[in-house]
Amino acid sequence: MSDLAPGDLLDQYRITRPIALGATSSIFEAVDTTSGAPVSLKVPHDAYAGDPIFHANVVREERIGRRLEHPNVVKMLTPAHKSRPYLVTEYVEGVPLRSLLQANRPLEPARALDIARQIAETLVYLHGQGVIHRDLKPENVMVMPDGHLKIVDFGIALDRPRRGFEWLGSTPMGTPDYMAPEQARGLRGDERSDIAALGVILYEMLTGALPYPGDGPFAVMRSKLGSDPIPPTRFRPDLAPELEEIILHAIERAPRRRYRTAAELLADLRAPERVRPQGRAARLRPRSLEAQLARRIAVWVAAGLGVLVALVVLVWLANRFPVPPTGR
Repeated sequence: MSDLAPGDLLDQYRITRPIALGATSSIFEAVDTTSGAPVSLKVPHDAYAGDPIFHANVVREERIGRRLEHPNVVKMLTPAHKSRPYLVTEYVEGVPLRSLLQANRPLEPARALDIARQIAETLVYLHGQGVIHRDLKPENVMVMPDGHLKIVDFGIALDRPRRGFEWLGSTPMGTPDYMAPEQARGLRGDERSDIAALGVILYEMLTGALPYPGDGPFAVMRSKLGSDPIPPTRFRPDLAPELEEIILHAIERAPRRRYRTAAELLADLRAPERVRPQGRAARLRPRSLEAQLARRIAVWVAAGLGVLVALVVLVWLANRFPVPPTGR
C-alpha cells in the first residue's frame, strides 16, 4: 500500500483524502499548491515502486492520457517535478457508474441509453486516436452531477500509434465480467473488444444482471468461451426487442459478428427504433455452469472410450495376426 496520508505533501500536491484502494495503486484527492485546483493522484503501492515493467506501464498510461483531449475523457495533468512514479489527473466531481447501479438497478431505458451513447461517442474518439481502452466497466465510468460522463483509468489501454512491442507484465487484460471473449482467451483485443464491454454495461444497466453466470472470475470466463449469453428479456421481459438486439449484436462471441465500429453502434443507440431485430435472442442457447461441466465431462469420457477402443483393436489385431518368428 501507499505510505501517503491526508496532509502529506507529494511534490506540489497536498493529499486531502483517499478515494479508492486498488490492487496496484491508491487514488487520492489532493490540492495543487501552485494553483489551488483539486486533482486526483494515482500512486502505485510501495511494493511496485522498484518494478521496471510496472514503471513502464505508468509512463505509457501517462503518455496516452497527455495526447487525449475530449470532454468525456479524464484530463491528464503534468506536474513540474516528480520524486516518484505517479499520475495526476483533473479531479472529477461525480460518482462511479457502479454506485449509480447499486442505488438504481435497473436503470430506466432513457437514462441507460444516454449513458451508453456518451460512452459510444467517447469510443469513437478514442478509436480514432488509435487508443483501445480494454477495461471499460462501471467502475471506470464517472457520472457527474449534470449527467455528463468521464472515462477514467487507461492502465491497460492499447496505444496503436506507438511503434514497437509493449509488455504489460502480469497486469490482467480486463475485468472478467466485462472483457470480451477474445481477451478471456489471452488475446490483446481490438476496437471490437471495447464494443463488447459497452454491450455488457448496457445489458447491466437495463436488466440489473450480467449476461454470463459464474461464481468467480474463472467461471465467468469459462461461460464466455463455452456458452451463449442469457437473453436480456429473461431478466426484463418488457425490454424493447430493438434494445435487446443492440445488446446482443454488441456482445457477439465472435468479433467479426459484432458492430464493426463504435460509430455503427452509436448510430443504433441514437435511433434504436430503426433497429430491426435479426433473431439473435431466439438463437441463443445459454447453458448453466453445471451443463457446461457435464458437456466437458462427456467429451472427456468419449475421448477416453475412443482411446480404449483403439487399444482393444490393436491388441486384437496383434493376437489375430501375430508376427512370425524370424529364422536363422
